[in-house]
Amino acid sequence: MGQPSLPTVPPLALPPPGPPAGSLQVRCAGCHGILAVAPGMTEFICPKCQLPQMLPPELLGAPPPRRPPPKAQGIDPTKIQLPCARCKAILNVPHGLARFNCPQCGVDLAVDLAKLQQYFPSVSSPASLVGFPPDPPEEINEVAIDVEREEDEGGAIGETFTDYRPPRLSVGCPHPDAVVETSSLSAVQPPEPTYHLKIMDELDKSNALSCLQIETLVYACQRHLHYLQNGARAGFFIGDGAGMGKGRTIAGLIWENWQHGRCKALWVSVGSDLKFDARRDLDDVGASCIEVHALNKLPYSKLDSKAVGIKDGVVFLTYSSLIASSEKGRSRLVQLLQWCGSDFDGLVVFDECHKAKNLIPEAGSQPTRTGEAVLEIQARLPEARFVYCSATGASEPRNMGYMVRLGLWGAGTCFPQFQDFLGALDKGGVGALELVAMDMKARGMYVCRTLSYKGAEFEVIEAPLEEGMMDMYKKAAEFWAELRVELLSANTFLSEEKPNSSQVWRLYWASHQRFFRHMCMSAKVPAAVRLAKQALAEGKCVVIGLQSTGEARTEEFVTKYGLELEDFVSGPRELLLKLVEENYPVPPKPDSLGEESVKELQRKRHSATPGVSFKERQRKTAKWNVTSDTDSFEESLSESDLESTESDEEFQICEICNSEEDKKLLLRCSCCARLVHPGCLVPPWTDLVSDDWSCYSCKEKTDEYFHARDAYVAELMKRYEASLERKTKILDIIRSLDLPNNPLDDLIDKLGGPENVAEMTGRRGMLLRASGGKGVIYQARSTKEVAMEMVNMHEKQLFMDGKKLVAIISEAGSAGVSLQADRRTLNQKRRVHITLELPWSADRAIQQFGRTHRSNQASAPQYRLLFTYLGGEKRFASIVAKRLESLGALTQGDRRAGLSLSAFNYDNNYGKKALMMMYRGIMEQDPLPVLPPGCSSEEPATIQEFITYAKAALISVGIVRDTVICSGKDGGKVSGRIVDSDMHDVGRFLNRILGLPPDIQNRLFELFVSILDLTVHNARNEGQFDSGIIDIKANSIELQGSPRTVHVDNLSGASTVLFTFSVDRGITWESAKSLLEERQKDGVACANDGFYESRREWMGRKHFILALECSGSGGTYKIFRPAVGEALREMLAAELKSKYKKLSTIEKANKGWQDEYEVSSVQCMHGPKCKLGTYCTVGRRLQEVNVLGGLILPVWSTIEKALSKQVRQSHRRTRVVRLETTTNCQRIVGLLIPNAAIESVMEDLSGFQDVES
Repeated sequence: MGQPSLPTVPPLALPPPGPPAGSLQVRCAGCHGILAVAPGMTEFICPKCQLPQMLPPELLGAPPPRRPPPKAQGIDPTKIQLPCARCKAILNVPHGLARFNCPQCGVDLAVDLAKLQQYFPSVSSPASLVGFPPDPPEEINEVAIDVEREEDEGGAIGETFTDYRPPRLSVGCPHPDAVVETSSLSAVQPPEPTYHLKIMDELDKSNALSCLQIETLVYACQRHLHYLQNGARAGFFIGDGAGMGKGRTIAGLIWENWQHGRCKALWVSVGSDLKFDARRDLDDVGASCIEVHALNKLPYSKLDSKAVGIKDGVVFLTYSSLIASSEKGRSRLVQLLQWCGSDFDGLVVFDECHKAKNLIPEAGSQPTRTGEAVLEIQARLPEARFVYCSATGASEPRNMGYMVRLGLWGAGTCFPQFQDFLGALDKGGVGALELVAMDMKARGMYVCRTLSYKGAEFEVIEAPLEEGMMDMYKKAAEFWAELRVELLSANTFLSEEKPNSSQVWRLYWASHQRFFRHMCMSAKVPAAVRLAKQALAEGKCVVIGLQSTGEARTEEFVTKYGLELEDFVSGPRELLLKLVEENYPVPPKPDSLGEESVKELQRKRHSATPGVSFKERQRKTAKWNVTSDTDSFEESLSESDLESTESDEEFQICEICNSEEDKKLLLRCSCCARLVHPGCLVPPWTDLVSDDWSCYSCKEKTDEYFHARDAYVAELMKRYEASLERKTKILDIIRSLDLPNNPLDDLIDKLGGPENVAEMTGRRGMLLRASGGKGVIYQARSTKEVAMEMVNMHEKQLFMDGKKLVAIISEAGSAGVSLQADRRTLNQKRRVHITLELPWSADRAIQQFGRTHRSNQASAPQYRLLFTYLGGEKRFASIVAKRLESLGALTQGDRRAGLSLSAFNYDNNYGKKALMMMYRGIMEQDPLPVLPPGCSSEEPATIQEFITYAKAALISVGIVRDTVICSGKDGGKVSGRIVDSDMHDVGRFLNRILGLPPDIQNRLFELFVSILDLTVHNARNEGQFDSGIIDIKANSIELQGSPRTVHVDNLSGASTVLFTFSVDRGITWESAKSLLEERQKDGVACANDGFYESRREWMGRKHFILALECSGSGGTYKIFRPAVGEALREMLAAELKSKYKKLSTIEKANKGWQDEYEVSSVQCMHGPKCKLGTYCTVGRRLQEVNVLGGLILPVWSTIEKALSKQVRQSHRRTRVVRLETTTNCQRIVGLLIPNAAIESVMEDLSGFQDVES
């Protein structure tokens, strides 16, 4: 037996015959030669056969000990590889270098050591890097974290409003009522007035306009002298609040332009009856000679033609008229443009200009025709003097799109298009919106004052749901859920020609929302009646505001049942009935076939070639019996076409026996047209032959068809009748439901009828209680004495004269109407304004609230905002609050100036995030971040029970779709999906849960609000919360040196200025001690009041505070610190005791307080080794604060880019701050520029004109 040969793969090592030290000898896998492999080499090529190969795994062994890789990353191991913040270039940064310039883009960079860890995953701390000495483990300074959060949120909110007086004009009489301006806007000075009014002498004598209104005239006329970069004349925006006398101000502008020979003017407003107010305002300013022409009363022909004869004056029109056209196609817009002429330089006033909003709609919607018409008239009249006038001119930045004459975007600005302007504001948050109003005032294009709300009372009242109403609401919610299931089931029985399903569901959900909005409003009627009667008993008068009148449902009911009814119409019931009657899916009723149509169907069914004549069938039958060739057949066939009918008889044969005998006896089947002898049939036919005779074969097939057809028709009829019966049953159920009456009719009836209630709405008729008390009668609101277009004015006059002490107003009937306690009217009783139905938007809310709070009033109104406790109803408050927040910023310069409804603002970014978290928790994709209401953490079963209940509720209102019951380990559970568009749609969530029973509705809403609170809390902790204007409060604020002007606006002369302030935020020992002693002296001190020291030490020292218990707070304390003074937030007793201990001696407190006071003047709370060094200001008492004030919009994008380079996250945000100097009380509002960013900002602004002040 021979020796076994060595395998070739894998090669094995042979005994090395004296190899070089450390080398390996292996056999080549290709030529089997012996190769020596150098130490450390694993891959090689055989020099003989050139085969690439590598060592087998068993010969690799453990890798030789290697030198550990350098800790640093990058090309150069002695440096750190980091990206530039601006150009993203990878830079090699030497260890220990904290600040440097990027060699590529030149930007100033700073290394944030706290964030280096992500570049060194194997290193526990940056201190272990080469070049860094090892640091002891860092302790977390809890006190510094608290102080940093408070600094990020800003100081305590100061006074929102300040008294207003024209800062640069001292002419005219004072305004009849106290007028205020937000403190933010008051920090901005308008340009120097240079325009001199021609009507000034006349105004001095008549005192027709106040000093505020004269100021508006001056700045508007002065602005109209300027032109924008695109060559159009600059416009002006009057943003004064409701009741400030904007109508008389407009009349003054028209009169001033008249004096300059500009005798044509356009006045666009919201209602044609406001023409009478325009006439009154012109008379008041002495312009009685100027005629006012109502466009809706004029023909569509040329206004200056002989037939019409309007050469000058004011053409008064509504926004509806602006987009109207005649039957012949002539438009009002073209008519107006023709009257003005292309060189028109007169006045065009867009009164209540918020009606032109939505020119730039959100994605998926279309711009309004009104907005497009307003834009077109501005483009066609470049020389015209445009004035935008409204208390709610822009409820959000998007709605400013039509204000093209303000020059905020376009040629010569830093925003080439409106979308660029919009994007910058959206990115900047509320602070950016507040700067817009201030910039417009600084450039002389905007005024915004409002009547002082001193004396006005706002109260949010929860209207309790009575037991009957609660039961009614619960049954209605259950019915809607059942109706949805019914509609889904009924759709499955429809034929292929079913209606558009998506359209049906859109109608369903729209009706669902309107129905429950009606229910909520009806639930508040008893509370509104109670409040109204209480106010009347106290000698006051009442104004009740609502939005929807239910006129459409009432008119449909009256049309159907007549003018005399048993009771008031239930709007919710009629809405439901209409939805089901018009949209319940019923299959079409099957048609029964008559005898004639049956025979026709038989012919079509059995004929071999439909559409071919009887003669042609006979020829085709005979064709198979012809023996001649094709040509002779074709020839005979062609000739037979010209022969008479009798010639066809030679081809008539029996198709059973194929015989031509007894042609006269042949029977023709009326269905298949076959010819047969009666005797050839089996059995032979012996009966009489009718015209519609059928052969046995056809008769058998026809009977079978009839049976199938009848069965099919019977089934269709059965389905139709069942569906119709089901629909009728649903309609009967709706009629039997106990649902509330129309709230408007109910209110009028319970408050004494139309004899005592003045109605100012848009409806044409109303239901009245019959004189005998039984039944109601429908009656038109107009009478022989009062035409329909004058009804609201007549009702208003009755209310102002005191003949009616209750007024009910809607948006359609009350726009521009004054219902305040006017000193010039008989009814000067205090107004109690009750909002039964909150308007859909802040625009409408401001307009409605402004009906009762106006100039020259004897007393300020009392506002009563009614809500039910239903969580879903807060949807309507949410819509208004969202608009009010930004509206207050845009038209008043301070979002806190809006009405106090911000607690109900859920439809924001935080709300969307909270909703997604809640949905994911309910769908069991993630754990719920908070404990659901009514659940216990100790009993997990209660949480699972809530999730099951909540999931079922969301299924019933269509938020969870495509539901299935799971099997397996999740057997019995229901799963489904929520579409992406619904995951963030807060509005849809709040709309839909209105249709849930009150219990689960409120539990879902409470869960949503709890998650929202947590989301906002986390955003505050992370420094990401947008808090708008931040008030900087300090013991001492002084201006350092002279402000530096960095930019000047060429059009207005307004400038952008950099202010540098020295701020001392601390509180001295003497001041702190006196605070405690005063409380003790007054006898209001508590046992726990006093000085405390922290239980822990940080950086070798403790922190000291003064804690004073808040009165009536139930265990919360106001905190004062040596370095930063009064803390923004109050501290709970439990937190105080866990973090601090009370000092027993005043001496120890004295020493600790003064030591911390002195140390904080030069360093932050993190101590001398703070990673940000001198740039850190957390807890530092003495600070240098840089504020860029004045005109900000022109340099906005430049500042934004400069701040984006900052290392610290909180320094990258654009933050608007407000402060007031201690010595001369100079108020400054502007952008806070962090100290670490000041050099970068000034460098980027160097491209602008640098003017020394």
